Amino acid sequence: MFTIDAHLDLAMNALEWNRDLCKAVSENNLREKGLQDKPDRGNATVSLPELRKGNIGLVVATQIARYVAPGNPLPGWHSPEQAWAQTQGQLAWYKAMEEAGEMVQINNLQTLEDHLVLWNSEISNTEKTIGYILSLEGADSLITIEYLEKAYTYGLRAVGPAHYGPGRYAQGTDAIGSLGNAGKELLKEMERLNIILDVTHLCDDCFWEAMDHFNGHVWASHNNVRALVNHNRQFTDDQIKELISRGAVIGGALDAWMMVPGWIRGESDPKTKNCNLEVIIDHFDHICQLSGNALHIGVGSDLDGAFGTEQCPYDLETIADLRQLPELFQRRGYSTEDIGNIMHGNWLRFLRNAWR
Repeated sequence: MFTIDAHLDLAMNALEWNRDLCKAVSENNLREKGLQDKPDRGNATVSLPELRKGNIGLVVATQIARYVAPGNPLPGWHSPEQAWAQTQGQLAWYKAMEEAGEMVQINNLQTLEDHLVLWNSEISNTEKTIGYILSLEGADSLITIEYLEKAYTYGLRAVGPAHYGPGRYAQGTDAIGSLGNAGKELLKEMERLNIILDVTHLCDDCFWEAMDHFNGHVWASHNNVRALVNHNRQFTDDQIKELISRGAVIGGALDAWMMVPGWIRGESDPKTKNCNLEVIIDHFDHICQLSGNALHIGVGSDLDGAFGTEQCPYDLETIADLRQLPELFQRRGYSTEDIGNIMHGNWLRFLRNAWR
C-alpha cells in the first residue's frame, strides 16, 4: 500500500552520519562495521532504495540543528548562525538529491497531486522519485524571525519550534517553561506564511500556549501516547483530544523507548522487551478510541533518528517493513478504508486542506 512517513531525518543521516542514502541499507551498515562514534552504527534502517521497496513515496524530511547555550550538555551548535549554516548544508543535500533525480520537493497542492499521479502509475518504483515535504525540527537555527520567510521561500512547510531541552523559541522534551515573546512571534509568522505547526517535542506548558496562540494547521509528526509510556515526550489524553479537535494527524514513532515502558537506552533489547510492530498498534488504537475513528493517526516513524535496529521493533529490519502494518491493523478489526487512511489518506487529507 502507498505509504507516507511524516518524519525522517534524511539529511542528518547523510551529513552527520555520513551515509550515502542512494545505496542499500546493507551497504551503509557494512561500511560502518567497527565504528563506535554513534550508538546505532551498523544498525541503519533507512535509504532511498528501501523507501521505494516499501512503496513509501512521500516523506516529511527534516532540517535539524540545535543551538546550545553555555552549560547545556546536549550536542549542538554554539551560535544560531552556526546552526543556520548546518541547516543550509542539509538543504544543499536535498537539492543535490533533486538534481540526481532521486527526490523531489513537494511544497504546494499541484506538486502533491502530480507526485501522487506518478506513484499511482505503472512505472516501476525503482524509477520513481521520493517526494519530500521540508520540515524544521527545532527552530533554534532561525537567527531572527525574518529567517522564517527565507526558509519558506526555499520550500519549508512545517516547523516544530522545539526539540530536546531548552530552545530559543520554545521549550522541548525534558525542559519546562513557556514560549516567551520570541515563540509567540514565531507562531504568528508561521500562521501568516501558512506553515504547519508540528507540536512534537513541545513541553506541556508550551504545547498549551501554542494551542492558545496559533490558529493555523497543526500536526504531530512523530509522537506516541503517555498513557502507555509515561514520559513528557508523549502526549496525554487531554493533549490528544485537543489535537483531534484541531483536525490534527498524529504520526506513530518507532523508537522503542517511546513504545514500551521501562526501556533503558543502551541496555534494553527489543526482543526481551517484546517490542515489535504490534506494539505501535496499541498506541494508534488508544488514539482511535479517544477520537472514535481512525482519522487522526498516521506513520511518523522517526527511523534512524539517532537510533537503529538496536532500538526499534525487532521485526523491522529496514523501513520497507512498514508494509507489515496493514495486516496488523486488519487483525485488530480495522477496515480497508481505515487502513488506507492510516497509511496515507489522513496525511493527504490534512495537506490538501492546508494547501488548498
